[in-house]
Amino acid sequence: APILAFTAEEIWQYLPGERNESVMLNTWYEGLAELPQDAALDRAFWDKVMAVKAAVNKELENQRAAKTIGGNLQAEVTLYAEEALVADLAKLGDELRFVLITSAVEVAPLAQAPAEAVESELAGLKLLVKKTEHAKCGRCWHHLPDVGSHVAHPEICGRCVENIEGAGEVRHHA
Repeated sequence: APILAFTAEEIWQYLPGERNESVMLNTWYEGLAELPQDAALDRAFWDKVMAVKAAVNKELENQRAAKTIGGNLQAEVTLYAEEALVADLAKLGDELRFVLITSAVEVAPLAQAPAEAVESELAGLKLLVKKTEHAKCGRCWHHLPDVGSHVAHPEICGRCVENIEGAGEVRHHA
């Protein structure tokens, strides 16, 4: 329903049996639980991450408008942040790039920010966005250094090779 809303609604009207008046009003999953109070990645953590994401998105939009990048996955982002924010973002590891929807993300101390780093609206965060030089994976569209290095799959990245032929990637947070 979220993807093909109108089509799903039309089909819903013709399904046999008892149902809600709209596919949009139906409950599909009830197993989601609140985070425990002592969760390492609690609500406050994700609020900080989403504030960083909003700051990054704003700069990515500026870079798209300037024709520096065409899309988020063409971007490599370096976040220069205060110590506490660096520690929080480090908890996501490589999965931070999936949260920010970029091909690469590095996190560094604010003191290391170069002059060309852009000040964000988020206090204690500067950003540096550059267009990647890496090839685009034909499967996931991320621009990664290992695209083209796999003989059996020369057009995809190692992560996609693992997902196709191996046990599949393991993600913990994003």
